[in-house]
Amino acid sequence: MDNQSWYPPRISPARGTIKPGGGPIFGKMLRSIERLGDLRGRRILVRSDLDVPLWGGRVEDDGRVRASLPTIQHLRERGARIVIGAHAGQPNGAVVPGLSLRPVGQRLSELLGTPVRVASDVLGDSARRTITELRDGEVCLLENLRFEAAETSRSAEVRRNLAVRLALLVDAYVGDDFGTVHRRHASVYDLPMLLPRAAGASISMELGVLRRLTEETTRPYVVVVGGAKVSDKLAVIERLITRADQILLGGAVAHTFVAAMGGQVGDSVVESDQMERVRACLAEARRREVRVVVPLDVIAADSFLADANVKAVPAGEIPAGWRGMDIGPATRSEFARIIGGAQTVLWNGSMGVFELATFAEGTRAVVRALAAAPGLTVVSGSGSVEAVHRLRFDNEMFGHVSTGGSASLEYLEGRSLPGLTVLEAPNS
Repeated sequence: MDNQSWYPPRISPARGTIKPGGGPIFGKMLRSIERLGDLRGRRILVRSDLDVPLWGGRVEDDGRVRASLPTIQHLRERGARIVIGAHAGQPNGAVVPGLSLRPVGQRLSELLGTPVRVASDVLGDSARRTITELRDGEVCLLENLRFEAAETSRSAEVRRNLAVRLALLVDAYVGDDFGTVHRRHASVYDLPMLLPRAAGASISMELGVLRRLTEETTRPYVVVVGGAKVSDKLAVIERLITRADQILLGGAVAHTFVAAMGGQVGDSVVESDQMERVRACLAEARRREVRVVVPLDVIAADSFLADANVKAVPAGEIPAGWRGMDIGPATRSEFARIIGGAQTVLWNGSMGVFELATFAEGTRAVVRALAAAPGLTVVSGSGSVEAVHRLRFDNEMFGHVSTGGSASLEYLEGRSLPGLTVLEAPNS
């Protein structure tokens, strides 16, 4: 029996429909596309999230391309001339053929059901000609923005120069890539300051979900955190201790917590320099009466190989020479029970080395529990999203599958995100 047949294939509307539009940020409102006025005949640059895996000139996973469609379709219906700006990978200012957006443009064209012209550059003759030739409702895609070194430059002057040149080609700006709003990049921060601007559906949707995780949460609220490095997750755990009812820990993140509590974790990955901070985190959770749940048992292995010797052991009794590779069967059951009783669940980070089939069952159990949970379920973080796809679950089985990555984590930590701040600021 496949995974999807075990649980309802579609969430009910009550599980967390988020209305797109001008979402709140730290108590303020983002500018909606409607506030840009009549768009017919105007050239609108949409900063989209099209950073998808490319292999052999093909798009391997088009989830982010599909997520970009609502904003693009809305602008087409209003007669705008749409110029899409996006990036793929980290070419560091070099033209890397394997990171060209041409395959993305082809897939976008298929999904939109209309031709999408792809410029061969960002600011050169091809881009200018392609933009100039657009007609109402037509769409073009600029080449990978990060082929321009100025896009990610640390120099505000260098970035602004690129932004000014882009601004001369278009009439208005729509930000729709939440995954980059924590960066002061030219197309994310500097460009919108030069133009009438608004937030697209993807950013508004992500922000609406994040607000429900931080301000308007339906309880019980359970947070599930895993992944490889506790140092990457501690800030968000500390923040969510002030909001969640229970925090479930798995993956390598859990080993540092278990060790800080006096358990033996063998050769498992532990960040010793984070021990005092972890202990302070546990003390704060006790003070706030928030339950932090570490694994009851783990699947331990004597090597980091698919054919390693494995055994289930108590999480605090991993022998020397062995390392925890996944949560064990008792932990899977307990985590599933807790998730099943929640009305809001945030999951970020795998429960083990799910890339190897031997150690994928813990992550699979969490994904199954999320798919069956009655309330709003949010899958966040690149590792979690990859696990959903690798384990052959469908996005529609969850309330929201985030594409925000590190930006969403930084929002949950309470940081100010420059790419959102500029979309909230009054137009000049």
